[in-house]
Amino acid sequence: MSERTENVVCTFCGCLCDDLVVEHEEGRIVKVLKACANGQGHFREYDPSPRLPRLEGRDVSWDEAYSAAGEILRSSRSPLIYGLSSAVTEAQRRAVELADRLGAVVDSTSSVCHGPTGLAMQGVGEPTCTLGEVRNRADLLLFWGCNPLVSHPRHFARYSTAKGRLTPEGRKSRTLIVVDVRPTAATKAADIFVQVEQGRDYEVLTALRALVQGKAMERPSVGGVAREALVDLAERFKNCRYGVAFMGMGLTMTRGRDLNVAELFSLVSDLNDYTRFSVIPMRGHGNVSGADQVTTWQCGFPFAVSFARGYPQYGPGEFTAVDFIARGDADAAVILASDPGAHFPRKAAERLREIPTIVIDPAESLSASQATLWLPTGVAGIDTAGSSYRMDGVALRLRPFLKAQRPSDEEVLVRLIEEVIR
Repeated sequence: MSERTENVVCTFCGCLCDDLVVEHEEGRIVKVLKACANGQGHFREYDPSPRLPRLEGRDVSWDEAYSAAGEILRSSRSPLIYGLSSAVTEAQRRAVELADRLGAVVDSTSSVCHGPTGLAMQGVGEPTCTLGEVRNRADLLLFWGCNPLVSHPRHFARYSTAKGRLTPEGRKSRTLIVVDVRPTAATKAADIFVQVEQGRDYEVLTALRALVQGKAMERPSVGGVAREALVDLAERFKNCRYGVAFMGMGLTMTRGRDLNVAELFSLVSDLNDYTRFSVIPMRGHGNVSGADQVTTWQCGFPFAVSFARGYPQYGPGEFTAVDFIARGDADAAVILASDPGAHFPRKAAERLREIPTIVIDPAESLSASQATLWLPTGVAGIDTAGSSYRMDGVALRLRPFLKAQRPSDEEVLVRLIEEVIR
């Protein structure tokens, strides 16, 4: 007979939807309610079977695996610990501890997605809010360089168009504005779509800041956007009751990078002289916000941190994983809950295959299949416990509803630390 568990948290993306209903029978998930397509895959493809670690292509005992991992790490002179963003907060803290013990570089997937957001935040600050405030108060939503209907499918339904305290009519209570370089699924759902020329976001944001501050605009267009459209946007921003800007990798991974983000953050700050306005980065991985939080409170910096000198050093571009590996500086790697072998640029991915690699991941990803050692773990929120940070910085507890057949990420990292300090 199947059991039913309510209020389950989905850790696939940064929305961390916490209202799912899961039906399970004899340790297997049979039905998932309220989840999007991504969430359905996350739960329905869960493999509950116990797996042994794999060392150089053969199954080995956990004791042998930990011993082999210890030998790899103790013999390394310049190791890298990378990933973190799909692991729970408790495991992320252990990863930083392991990096400290080894004198390693620790970096998260932020460095290849929202790293520029962290740099901008350090430079100008981040006037932000929670998703609860978006749902209950915001009457104007701006989506810049992101496509939430594809990347975060339930974001619109749960927050952007949901009925709230001051938005009783849901979608009708709000104006949705999308700024992007091309039409997307999100632009079709918007009230206003503003198409910016590729790589011209910074100029458009600067023009909007000037218009918000009451300055005249002489040029007929900026970045492919007509003056009249920019003036209209500036007035809408200033006259809304409460606006929230969501920004994605269309700003962080194009020309300008952190300067684009800093200009958007500054625009939001300027708008608070006229109304209330906030900004929330559209974070991708389930706990990538937690990776930034944990690394910051442990090291003082959000990503790209080296412990080689015995204390944390911050070096975006020097200690970010892609650069560190591609230069040949890393002689071993611990990959936690990520798949750089499938997503890194070719040079870095090829170099990663040449060095001893330990992958800690529930799934047999491309990186796991190519690794020297794969340590299969449980899935937080399904069969192991932990906590994760939502994209707005709110921490949620993950409660397992199935019996664990594999160790958690945190348990594995604790054992690796024990092997290193022997």
